[in-house]
Amino acid sequence: MIETPPLVDQYCHGVLRTELGLGTFEAQLIRSAGPPAAGTTFFDTQTGFAVRRWCPPLLGLEPHCAPARYLARRRELGAAESARLLLRGSGVGAYLVDTGVPGDLTGPKELALAGDAETFEAVRLELLAEQAADTSGTVAAFLANLAEALHHAAAGAVAFTCGAAADLPVLLDRAPEPPDPGEVRGAAGRWLARRARGEPVRDPVLLRHLVWSAVASGLPLQLHTGAGDPVRLTPFVRATAGLGARLVLLGGYPYHRHTAQLAAAFPHVYADAGAALGQTGARAAAVLAELLELAPFGKLLFSGGGRQLPELHVVGALVFREALGRVLGGWVGDGSWSWRDAGRVAAMVAAGNARRVYRLDERA
Repeated sequence: MIETPPLVDQYCHGVLRTELGLGTFEAQLIRSAGPPAAGTTFFDTQTGFAVRRWCPPLLGLEPHCAPARYLARRRELGAAESARLLLRGSGVGAYLVDTGVPGDLTGPKELALAGDAETFEAVRLELLAEQAADTSGTVAAFLANLAEALHHAAAGAVAFTCGAAADLPVLLDRAPEPPDPGEVRGAAGRWLARRARGEPVRDPVLLRHLVWSAVASGLPLQLHTGAGDPVRLTPFVRATAGLGARLVLLGGYPYHRHTAQLAAAFPHVYADAGAALGQTGARAAAVLAELLELAPFGKLLFSGGGRQLPELHVVGALVFREALGRVLGGWVGDGSWSWRDAGRVAAMVAAGNARRVYRLDERA
């Protein structure tokens, strides 16, 4: 058996405070632009099966119980108590929480209380820009307020994160260098005019300004790669080498091997196991093994990628533990590794690497 310390979940969101019916709950299981296929539900996915495997025992039910029975038990306990039991059963000792996601979600302090865990904040860059824009009347005021907000956030957060998952790799492939001040002022003026209509920050120049401002802060920068190829980030990765900021690449499945390759090639780049393990469920060991084939073991960080549902935090953590045990235990079983080395690497990926990268022990 591979033992690990309490996990450090290096990227997640808060959980919904509200009670959920079957349809509402199911809609949160996977990211989808529409309903499930006729005659099926989103429980008919690897994530849905993983929820039914790992979560019912934490609420006093048998594994693999029917969704309706599970949700009835959840309603009986109430949203807060269900979340408490689920989060405390996950084995997570610390969460890094992206607080820039909309919705009635628990903040870091609430998540800490519910999960009996440490929590730290990863500040979303786009949210800082939008807040600064909404309190600024001119371009000069906006840029000054944004610089002040970034400085203030850097003093309290453990990381910055950029959530422009669909566009970021393409954007930084085409223009990896920081924009010049004139470009930034022009882009800010155009966006402020559109911001009055509620438009979020999508301007390529402003996004580049945000990520380069984060790099200048010295904090680790989490970059969402979405479903795109992380290799497109290579020009930006090269441009930031030697500047002192650590880049943590989130997502990228099914291009996870490319993320691992970037982590191997560049000293300041780290690969995230991420929500891919919860999404792949029973196949998670194969995905994790592919990451471990390429990424140096000190460059791979666990995250559950949990969002909205506490069940997704549980699935991310417990599927990871099982997958890690299968992979490393298999290598021990065939004589390739010793138990001692397997335990050491497991502790690195589960918690040690994240504690080092984000300097969590300095903030305890």
